[in-house]
Amino acid sequence: MNLSIRHLRAFTTLAAVRSFTRAAEQCHLSQPAFSALIQNIEDHAGVRLFNRSTRNVELTAEGALFETVAVRLLNDMTHAFDELNDHANRRRGRVTIAALPTVAAGALPPVLTDFRARHPGIEIVLKDVTADTCLEILRNNQADLALSAPISPGRDLVSEPLLSDRFYFVCRNDHPLAKRKELVARDVLDQPIIKFARTSSIRQHLDAAFYPSGPPTEFEVNHLVTAAGLIASGIGATLVPTLALFQFQMPGLVAVPIRLPVSDRQMCLIRRRNDAGSAAVTAFVEVLREHWSELARTRNPRRRAPVARKRAARSI
Repeated sequence: MNLSIRHLRAFTTLAAVRSFTRAAEQCHLSQPAFSALIQNIEDHAGVRLFNRSTRNVELTAEGALFETVAVRLLNDMTHAFDELNDHANRRRGRVTIAALPTVAAGALPPVLTDFRARHPGIEIVLKDVTADTCLEILRNNQADLALSAPISPGRDLVSEPLLSDRFYFVCRNDHPLAKRKELVARDVLDQPIIKFARTSSIRQHLDAAFYPSGPPTEFEVNHLVTAAGLIASGIGATLVPTLALFQFQMPGLVAVPIRLPVSDRQMCLIRRRNDAGSAAVTAFVEVLREHWSELARTRNPRRRAPVARKRAARSI
């Protein structure tokens, strides 16, 4: 016999009210149907759980023993279904996000703030890692989704472009190219450039844009803030996408749009193929699309951006 919630509820109700008539009413059952549930439990147990008389219903010793177990089981089942309902209704849950550091520090925080306000019971885990690591932990089920550049995600993953990320030439305001409205790739071929590690999605996009050779390397660094500090001190310049401009909010720096011989970098939502995701993940994706579609509409990537001004911080 498979003991159901109806059996448990019928037993615990009868044990509490000690009346078949009142217990049946509380369980919204006819008295014959209710009596059948109690008889099913006793038949399965092989002992009587209630002593019945014309006036009283009392628990037997075995019934009192089973009452403790039945109450615990019913509470556990009720709690389990309540939790499941909370998850289904987006009141509880967990979302693990793998994101490029430029995204995690720039375009993602407003999304996280809004999402937490709408769904305060859902836990968010953020992993800011390189593009290759984003895909690795997504494949290993260590993240529910990734926000990364589309680097050959493979057949096991699906990629949805959400933002187009144009590149800028960032330099000091006394640099020979600082006054230009817009640049093209050949304009910077002789300019010493601070480049990023080869594992960086920025570096991989620029290597493809300038293949087979590009501007000379002034320094190779791992972090955007390092490049910003070097440029502010008069050492070289760099090339970064719009989403990274917030890292260059320093006095005396400007960002000039540059047209590269490849398409703009796409920032994508990457997920496992055939993985619909939990209700919590679905809720997060809805908020993400809402914010990033608005971001794509409002920012103007063609505009020359003096990155030291606060207005540029809102445009990324």
